[in-house]
Amino acid sequence: MSQEFQASKPIYMQIVDQIIIDILQGTQKVGDKLWSVREMAVKMGVNPNTIQRAYAELERMGAVETRRGQGTFVINNPELFATIKLDMQREIINRYVIDMKQLGVSSVEMIDQLKAFVEGGEEHDD
Repeated sequence: MSQEFQASKPIYMQIVDQIIIDILQGTQKVGDKLWSVREMAVKMGVNPNTIQRAYAELERMGAVETRRGQGTFVINNPELFATIKLDMQREIINRYVIDMKQLGVSSVEMIDQLKAFVEGGEEHDD
């Protein structure tokens, strides 16, 4: 099951983002073991070195820890995950606002359209 990646962002960072999203959604919980590097590489359709780099970045961030001979585990760091979630939200909002401004949409129109979208006025993925 290969995943499609964006050309605009390094693949390992897209994998980091996906793992963080899994943690934020509860798919991966505190204490859970992540797939081995080889298993994840096969699952994602990438080179194991890419997964190793993603895991190293997650460890550097303080989201996971690698236990020698046991694997890589999600650690209990609620403050970090709250900060990451807020940063991801801001990034998404920033992209939205920039794109809408390029279309000439006013702030009031953006807010009105977003409100209508969230309240079910438009189709969207849930």
